[in-house]
Amino acid sequence: MELTPDSRAMLEIDHLHFEYATRPLFRQFQLTLGAGVSWLRGDNGAGKTTLLKLAAGALTPHAGTLRLRPGHADAIDSKLAPLAYRQHSFYCGGEAPQLPWLTVREFLDLHVALYPASDRTLLNAELDAFKLMTTLSQPLTTLSLGQHKKVQLALALALPVSLLLIDEPFNGLDANAMDYLRRQLADPARRARQCIVLTSHLDPQVPLARTVQL
Repeated sequence: MELTPDSRAMLEIDHLHFEYATRPLFRQFQLTLGAGVSWLRGDNGAGKTTLLKLAAGALTPHAGTLRLRPGHADAIDSKLAPLAYRQHSFYCGGEAPQLPWLTVREFLDLHVALYPASDRTLLNAELDAFKLMTTLSQPLTTLSLGQHKKVQLALALALPVSLLLIDEPFNGLDANAMDYLRRQLADPARRARQCIVLTSHLDPQVPLARTVQL
Protein backbone atom coordinates (compact mmCIF):
# COMPACT_ATOMS: atom_id res chain seq x y z
CA MET A 1 0.00 0.00 0.00
CA GLU A 2 1.39 3.39 -1.00
CA LEU A 3 -0.41 6.68 -0.64
CA THR A 4 0.62 9.88 -2.35
CA PRO A 5 2.76 12.11 -0.08
CA ASP A 6 0.85 15.09 1.28
CA SER A 7 2.26 18.33 2.67
CA ARG A 8 -0.28 17.99 5.50
CA ALA A 9 0.88 14.48 6.35
CA MET A 10 1.33 13.73 10.02
CA LEU A 11 2.75 10.20 9.70
CA GLU A 12 5.18 9.25 6.94
CA ILE A 13 6.49 5.69 6.60
CA ASP A 14 9.15 5.41 3.93
CA HIS A 15 10.66 2.17 2.55
CA LEU A 16 9.96 0.28 5.77
CA HIS A 17 11.51 -3.17 6.11
CA PHE A 18 10.69 -5.47 8.99
CA GLU A 19 10.69 -9.23 9.34
CA TYR A 20 10.38 -11.92 11.97
CA ALA A 21 12.66 -14.94 12.07
CA THR A 22 10.00 -17.07 10.40
CA ARG A 23 8.90 -14.70 7.64
CA PRO A 24 9.26 -11.25 6.11
CA LEU A 25 6.40 -8.89 6.92
CA PHE A 26 7.12 -5.47 5.38
CA ARG A 27 9.44 -4.81 2.44
CA GLN A 28 9.83 -1.31 0.97
CA PHE A 29 6.50 -0.45 2.61
CA GLN A 30 5.32 3.14 2.20
CA LEU A 31 2.38 4.88 3.80
CA THR A 32 1.43 8.50 4.35
CA LEU A 33 -1.42 9.50 6.64
CA GLY A 34 -2.83 12.86 7.62
CA ALA A 35 -5.17 14.01 10.35
CA GLY A 36 -8.34 12.09 11.07
CA VAL A 37 -9.16 8.43 11.66
CA SER A 38 -7.53 5.80 9.46
CA TRP A 39 -8.82 2.22 9.59
CA LEU A 40 -6.08 -0.38 9.17
CA ARG A 41 -7.58 -3.60 7.83
CA GLY A 42 -6.22 -7.05 7.02
CA ASP A 43 -6.42 -10.73 7.79
CA ASN A 44 -4.98 -12.18 10.97
CA GLY A 45 -1.20 -12.24 10.62
CA ALA A 46 -1.14 -9.46 8.01
CA GLY A 47 0.94 -7.26 10.33
CA LYS A 48 -1.60 -4.75 11.61
CA THR A 49 -0.47 -4.82 15.25
CA THR A 50 3.19 -4.94 14.23
CA LEU A 51 2.72 -1.87 12.04
CA LEU A 52 1.10 0.05 14.91
CA LYS A 53 3.99 -0.87 17.21
CA LEU A 54 6.53 0.19 14.58
CA ALA A 55 4.69 3.49 14.13
CA ALA A 56 4.71 3.99 17.90
CA GLY A 57 8.45 3.34 18.24
CA ALA A 58 7.80 0.21 20.31
CA LEU A 59 9.48 -1.90 17.62
CA THR A 60 12.54 -0.91 15.60
CA PRO A 61 12.40 -1.32 11.82
CA HIS A 62 15.24 -3.14 10.12
CA ALA A 63 15.35 -0.42 7.48
CA GLY A 64 13.39 2.61 6.39
CA THR A 65 12.25 5.76 8.15
CA LEU A 66 9.23 6.84 10.16
CA ARG A 67 8.53 10.53 10.55
CA LEU A 68 5.89 12.32 12.57
CA ARG A 69 4.87 15.90 11.89
CA PRO A 70 2.99 17.28 14.93
CA GLY A 71 0.83 20.22 13.90
CA HIS A 72 2.88 22.71 11.92
CA ALA A 73 6.19 21.71 13.51
CA ASP A 74 9.09 20.15 11.68
CA ALA A 75 9.01 16.42 11.08
CA ILE A 76 10.45 14.21 13.84
CA ASP A 77 12.41 11.15 12.73
CA SER A 78 11.82 8.15 15.02
CA LYS A 79 15.42 7.03 14.61
CA LEU A 80 17.13 10.41 15.01
CA ALA A 81 14.94 11.72 17.83
CA PRO A 82 13.26 8.71 19.48
CA LEU A 83 12.30 10.48 22.72
CA ALA A 84 10.68 13.43 20.96
CA TYR A 85 8.91 11.05 18.60
CA ARG A 86 7.44 9.02 21.46
CA GLN A 87 6.33 12.14 23.33
CA HIS A 88 4.07 12.94 20.38
CA SER A 89 2.65 9.42 19.95
CA PHE A 90 0.85 6.79 22.01
CA TYR A 91 0.12 3.12 21.36
CA CYS A 92 -2.96 1.63 23.01
CA GLY A 93 -2.85 -2.12 22.75
CA GLY A 94 -5.29 -3.15 25.43
CA GLU A 95 -3.12 -5.93 26.85
CA ALA A 96 -2.89 -6.16 30.62
CA PRO A 97 0.33 -4.32 31.63
CA GLN A 98 3.05 -6.48 33.17
CA LEU A 99 3.34 -4.21 36.19
CA PRO A 100 1.51 -6.09 38.96
CA TRP A 101 3.03 -4.04 41.79
CA LEU A 102 1.35 -0.81 40.63
CA THR A 103 -2.09 0.54 41.41
CA VAL A 104 -4.20 1.99 38.61
CA ARG A 105 -3.34 5.51 39.76
CA GLU A 106 0.41 4.74 39.82
CA PHE A 107 0.20 3.22 36.34
CA LEU A 108 -1.48 6.37 35.04
CA ASP A 109 0.98 8.65 36.86
CA LEU A 110 3.86 6.76 35.27
CA HIS A 111 2.53 7.51 31.78
CA VAL A 112 1.43 11.07 32.45
CA ALA A 113 4.97 11.89 33.62
CA LEU A 114 6.25 11.01 30.14
CA TYR A 115 4.02 13.66 28.52
CA PRO A 116 4.79 17.07 30.09
CA ALA A 117 1.78 18.79 28.52
CA SER A 118 -0.71 16.34 30.00
CA ASP A 119 -3.89 17.72 31.55
CA ARG A 120 -4.83 15.82 34.71
CA THR A 121 -8.34 17.29 34.69
CA LEU A 122 -8.92 15.93 31.21
CA LEU A 123 -7.63 12.50 32.23
CA ASN A 124 -9.98 12.45 35.23
CA ALA A 125 -12.88 13.32 32.93
CA GLU A 126 -12.03 10.38 30.66
CA LEU A 127 -11.68 8.04 33.64
CA ASP A 128 -15.04 9.18 34.92
CA ALA A 129 -16.66 8.66 31.50
CA PHE A 130 -15.40 5.06 31.49
CA LYS A 131 -16.58 4.63 35.13
CA LEU A 132 -13.07 3.98 36.42
CA MET A 133 -12.69 6.52 39.23
CA THR A 134 -13.45 3.91 41.88
CA THR A 135 -10.64 1.65 40.62
CA LEU A 136 -7.75 4.11 41.04
CA SER A 137 -6.48 2.68 44.32
CA GLN A 138 -6.78 -0.93 43.17
CA PRO A 139 -3.79 -3.00 42.06
CA LEU A 140 -3.69 -3.45 38.29
CA THR A 141 -3.99 -7.20 38.78
CA THR A 142 -7.51 -6.82 40.18
CA LEU A 143 -8.94 -5.27 37.01
CA SER A 144 -10.87 -7.26 34.44
CA LEU A 145 -9.63 -7.29 30.83
CA GLY A 146 -12.40 -4.85 29.94
CA GLN A 147 -11.30 -2.47 32.69
CA HIS A 148 -7.68 -2.70 31.54
CA LYS A 149 -8.84 -1.70 28.07
CA LYS A 150 -10.80 1.24 29.44
CA VAL A 151 -7.84 2.47 31.52
CA GLN A 152 -5.63 2.53 28.44
CA LEU A 153 -8.34 4.14 26.30
CA ALA A 154 -8.91 6.85 28.91
CA LEU A 155 -5.18 7.56 28.86
CA ALA A 156 -5.08 7.51 25.06
CA LEU A 157 -7.95 9.99 24.73
CA ALA A 158 -6.49 12.37 27.33
CA LEU A 159 -2.83 12.52 26.29
CA PRO A 160 -1.67 15.52 24.21
CA VAL A 161 -0.30 13.48 21.29
CA SER A 162 -0.42 14.00 17.55
CA LEU A 163 -0.31 10.29 16.67
CA LEU A 164 -2.75 7.93 18.39
CA LEU A 165 -2.49 4.22 17.58
CA ILE A 166 -5.25 1.93 18.88
CA ASP A 167 -5.30 -1.83 18.38
CA GLU A 168 -8.84 -3.30 18.34
CA PRO A 169 -10.36 -0.46 20.40
CA PHE A 170 -13.81 -2.04 20.75
CA ASN A 171 -12.74 -5.48 21.99
CA GLY A 172 -13.92 -6.14 25.54
CA LEU A 173 -16.01 -2.98 25.84
CA ASP A 174 -19.62 -2.83 26.94
CA ALA A 175 -22.18 -1.04 24.77
CA ASN A 176 -22.02 2.25 26.70
CA ALA A 177 -18.22 2.37 26.52
CA MET A 178 -18.30 1.64 22.78
CA ASP A 179 -20.78 4.45 22.19
CA TYR A 180 -18.65 6.86 24.22
CA LEU A 181 -15.45 5.88 22.40
CA ARG A 182 -17.11 6.33 19.01
CA ARG A 183 -18.26 9.81 20.00
CA GLN A 184 -14.74 10.76 21.06
CA LEU A 185 -13.18 9.42 17.86
CA ALA A 186 -15.80 11.20 15.77
CA ASP A 187 -15.22 14.57 17.46
CA PRO A 188 -14.28 17.05 14.68
CA ALA A 189 -11.76 18.90 16.86
CA ARG A 190 -9.94 15.66 17.70
CA ARG A 191 -9.94 14.51 14.07
CA ALA A 192 -8.48 17.85 13.00
CA ARG A 193 -5.55 17.75 15.42
CA GLN A 194 -4.67 14.05 15.60
CA CYS A 195 -3.66 11.28 13.24
CA ILE A 196 -5.58 8.31 14.65
CA VAL A 197 -4.79 4.86 13.29
CA LEU A 198 -6.86 1.94 14.49
CA THR A 199 -7.28 -1.72 13.70
CA SER A 200 -10.68 -3.33 14.03
CA HIS A 201 -12.41 -6.42 12.76
CA LEU A 202 -15.64 -4.44 13.15
CA ASP A 203 -16.62 -1.36 11.19
CA PRO A 204 -15.49 1.47 13.52
CA GLN A 205 -18.66 3.43 12.67
CA VAL A 206 -16.84 6.75 12.84
CA PRO A 207 -15.98 9.22 10.05
CA LEU A 208 -12.87 7.89 8.28
CA ALA A 209 -10.11 9.81 6.56
CA ARG A 210 -8.56 6.65 5.07
CA THR A 211 -9.01 2.91 4.91
CA VAL A 212 -5.73 1.01 4.48
CA GLN A 213 -5.77 -2.64 3.46
CA LEU A 214 -2.69 -4.71 4.35
